[in-house]
Amino acid sequence: MTYFQQAKESFIAGHQHPINQALHHMANLLVFIGIGLLFVDWRLTLICGILTQIFAIGGHILFEKNEPAFKQYPGIVILVSISWSLGNWFGLRQLFQQTKQQSN
Repeated sequence: MTYFQQAKESFIAGHQHPINQALHHMANLLVFIGIGLLFVDWRLTLICGILTQIFAIGGHILFEKNEPAFKQYPGIVILVSISWSLGNWFGLRQLFQQTKQQSN
């Protein structure tokens, strides 16, 4: 198993609460928004960067009650997180699956 796969498995295991997952998806969206805003005003990018940390760390403190994955996998965890969000369509996949299960 590669280091990336180990980090992703650890990341997924540490992000089981639905609200924490939503906060992390929002944080990952803010990463892309912040990159785009860099060309408009660097201060908006800085605000996005701060908000990403508030959402991510707040999700762990308030809902997941565990330590963020960056303590165990520093450096690569942002790539793992974005990969996870992209793979789940920033949370939309989970919403579609829940809606499908409720309609059955």
